[in-house]
Amino acid sequence: MAANFWTSSHYRTLHDEEKVGHVLPADGQRGLTEEDIKVIKISMSQYIKSLAQQAKVRHRVVATAITYFRRVYTRKSFSEFDPCLVAPTCLYLASKAEESTVPAKHLIYYMKKTYQDDKGSFEVKDVLEMEMKLLEALDYYLVVYHPYRPLVRFLQDAGLNELIQDAWSLVNDTYKTDLVLMYPPHMIALSCIFLSSVLKEKDTISWFEDLRIDLNMLKNICMVMLDFYDNYQHVELLDDRVHVALNKIRQR
Repeated sequence: MAANFWTSSHYRTLHDEEKVGHVLPADGQRGLTEEDIKVIKISMSQYIKSLAQQAKVRHRVVATAITYFRRVYTRKSFSEFDPCLVAPTCLYLASKAEESTVPAKHLIYYMKKTYQDDKGSFEVKDVLEMEMKLLEALDYYLVVYHPYRPLVRFLQDAGLNELIQDAWSLVNDTYKTDLVLMYPPHMIALSCIFLSSVLKEKDTISWFEDLRIDLNMLKNICMVMLDFYDNYQHVELLDDRVHVALNKIRQR
C-alpha cells in the first residue's frame, strides 16, 4: 500500500467532473442520460450497503466497494457491465482488498434470499468472472483512501468533537455521489465538517481560514452535497426512475 495519499494510485486516478458525469457512447445509444446514470449509481450504492449489512462487513469495505463501482464506470459502460452484477462483485473484491473476505457463495445466498428480480439471478461463477473483468477495468489499482480518518483528526484539532456524529453521517452520504472520484479525502472531510458546523451554528470560519486550503474546492464539494440532499436524498423515491434507466440498458 502506498505510504500516503499523494503517492498512491488513488491520487493518480482522480478525475475531473466531466470525466465522471458523462455518458459513454454505448450507453448514449441506448438512450441513457446523465440523470439516468446518476440514479443508477445511487441505487447500486444502496444495494452494496444492503448486501454488506447482511454479510456483516466493516463500513470501510462498503466505502471501498462503492468507490470501485463508481470508478469502473468512468471507463466501462453500463451496457457492457451489468450494474446488478458489478455492485455485488465490487463488494466481494473490496472485502478481499480490505482483508475482510466475504465468500462469493455467501453473497449469492443473500442476493437470492432478498431479491426476486435480476439481482437474484446470478451464480458464483458470474461473480468470479466479473471480478477478473473489474480488476482489469480498475488497472489493478485497489488502494482507496477514505475521509473518515482525516475527519476525526481535524475535529480533534479544532476542538469540535461534538460534531463527529453529524459530520460522519455527511461523509457516509458523500458515497452516494461521485465526490470520492474527484477530490482528496481530506477535502471531503473538511467540507463535511463545514456543513455540519453550519447545521449546528458553530462559527468555524477563522479555523478554516487558518488552514489555508482551497476554499473554491470546499465550496464545490458542498454544492454537490446540497444538490444531493435537495434532489436525491430519499433513495426509495428514485425506484421508478432507476427501473426505467435499467430497462434502457437491457434493450438490445
